[in-house]
Amino acid sequence: MQKKRTYPGWRVWAIGACATVFVVCTGLLFRDLSRARREEQANLQLASQVHELEKQTKPVPSREPELAPELEPPPPRYADSGVLLQYDPLWQQNPDMAGWLYIEGTSIDYPVMYTPDSPEYYLRRAFDKSRAVSGSLFLGEGWTPEGPHAIIYGHDMHNDTMFGALASYQSEDFTREHAVIRFDTLTREREYEVLAAFYSRVYTDRDKGVFRYYQYGDLSDPERFAWYVEQVQAASLYHTGVEAAWGDRLLTLSTCSSYTEDGRFVVVAREIPQEQLETKG
Repeated sequence: MQKKRTYPGWRVWAIGACATVFVVCTGLLFRDLSRARREEQANLQLASQVHELEKQTKPVPSREPELAPELEPPPPRYADSGVLLQYDPLWQQNPDMAGWLYIEGTSIDYPVMYTPDSPEYYLRRAFDKSRAVSGSLFLGEGWTPEGPHAIIYGHDMHNDTMFGALASYQSEDFTREHAVIRFDTLTREREYEVLAAFYSRVYTDRDKGVFRYYQYGDLSDPERFAWYVEQVQAASLYHTGVEAAWGDRLLTLSTCSSYTEDGRFVVVAREIPQEQLETKG
């Protein structure tokens, strides 16, 4: 007769503990995924509202173009508040909104928040200030609407939301196809072209002689501006052919990266001059 196998008590306890941990971790994972999906649906609704209003601000082509200026005056572009018409309803809901970031052909299409007294307030908060796994895009401290530089931070979400698509700029081919980044403030629409894309990290005080891109929010000094441009171009994974000089406006997008501990992936862009946009249009 075969003897029945028995297991020591500690082994039974270990198996039970592992099973419990697995169940709990799986539950937490599904909970976070479910939250992320709900958050993305809310963000998609915001984007839909903005783009629908934006359509209403564009002139409707006339069947008789030569008569269009007289018969069909362009619709108003600004609300009574002075805010661009497409952003005014959202700004009225939450005055922390500072602008909108959009990259055609990607999932990046979100409001950008700014809270100078607490710059990371929206790190884990949605547009309506509720707790959110994916958080919101937000501006770094020291930003001003007409200043020469804006740094926007966002989470690298695995479901491709927020700045989950930003790392695609490690590919030179992707950059050529998505070179234009649109970042509107509340009062002005602006387009930028990619200047550089590079990996970096958050450095400690012990790290010497390193480029801490995140400490260059203020580029109002010409020498500081030139130094920043020189450093990002030197760090870039490839040469984009775009140059920047004092007087240009810069946009820096930053997200986490797993390539190293406290890693970051960064994209820097230069504003396209208005006259160049008019010529293109």
